[in-house]
Amino acid sequence: MSKSSVNRTFLWDVLLCSLGAYGGPEAHFGVFSHQLVQKKNYVTQEELTEYIALTTLIPGPSSTQTIVAIGYKVGGPWLAFLTMLVWGLPVILVMTALSFLYQFLADNAVSTDILRFIGPMAVGFIAVAAYGIGKKTLTKPVSVALFVLSAGVTMFYREFWVFPALLLIGGGAYVIASKEKDLWQKVRIRFDWRPFVVFVLVAVGALAIKSVLDNRLVWLFEQFYRYGYSIIGGGQVVVPYMYHDLVERFGYLTSAEFLTGFGLVQGLPGPMFSFSAYAGGMAMRGFGVVPQILGGLLSAVGIFLPGILLVYFFFPVWEQFKQIKGFRVALKGVSAVAAGLIASAGVVLFLKSGVTWTNGLVVIATGSLLLWKKVPAPLIVAAMLLLGILL
Repeated sequence: MSKSSVNRTFLWDVLLCSLGAYGGPEAHFGVFSHQLVQKKNYVTQEELTEYIALTTLIPGPSSTQTIVAIGYKVGGPWLAFLTMLVWGLPVILVMTALSFLYQFLADNAVSTDILRFIGPMAVGFIAVAAYGIGKKTLTKPVSVALFVLSAGVTMFYREFWVFPALLLIGGGAYVIASKEKDLWQKVRIRFDWRPFVVFVLVAVGALAIKSVLDNRLVWLFEQFYRYGYSIIGGGQVVVPYMYHDLVERFGYLTSAEFLTGFGLVQGLPGPMFSFSAYAGGMAMRGFGVVPQILGGLLSAVGIFLPGILLVYFFFPVWEQFKQIKGFRVALKGVSAVAAGLIASAGVVLFLKSGVTWTNGLVVIATGSLLLWKKVPAPLIVAAMLLLGILL
């Protein structure tokens, strides 16, 4: 096959992954393994495992970065860019459209009570995410201490700088507590600095423009870009950041609206960071249809762009970079803190959604169906929507 034919076939397979990838990064990796490794052999299983390791070491949406890295391996930077579009654009467009949901219900005199179980259901998803990460990472006293510290601090104090500070503390503490040797052995790495320069210029430029221009679209892009380079651990980890800014600080969304969007994205295929399109669109309500669509799209671009630029920066030198054990050790501490952040977010969001026996039952039922019955997320979302309509 010609190179162009290979690229077209690969993008078709990426689309199949996008339409069939439910349940977060861990489930996405299973889809990648089946479609891109076992069926089509674009990369080996060992290479896929290494790409997953790379994307867990750097900020950004890990499953998105992994499939972009596969695209880079198959066809270079241009195919990697097209891979991102094919993988992420379908669900981003859907989530942008869902930012009009509350307005649609109001215009058609439909009670928003039909969505009332989506919020507590989302808390159930968050609780399961915290449990999953904690089960893997809370294996030593230092990791348990970091979990308790991060959960305790962010339960009461959620300024924007607290989250990255705790992640850095977690990584540093785990390195200090580690008894492994030669963590920071010298490795000769020759970077192509252009992607990193773009990464920094966008960050600084967006911050500078936001400081002199009072425009909500600019604010959304800069804020979501910041989320994109501050998050290690996937879509659930970004929840406490976004909730603090969009709900508690600025009131662009209510707690119920925020949880509804996060619940709905659980039932859709593709990257969970697409929740940003819903949140950004909701933040632009009242400015008109076009600004609301732009708010959703710009927020999605903002949150995905840093992670993609970092893949472009690190992927060509991954063979050398993966030899640095210190980064892998630090990641264990970062993961323990992330579990604490998610657990704290779950408690706060449950309190905000209303402490009632029905909400409690929904949270417990959601967690039970996910953990023990292995019910697919879309079916749970559909069931909670139906329950809201019937009751």
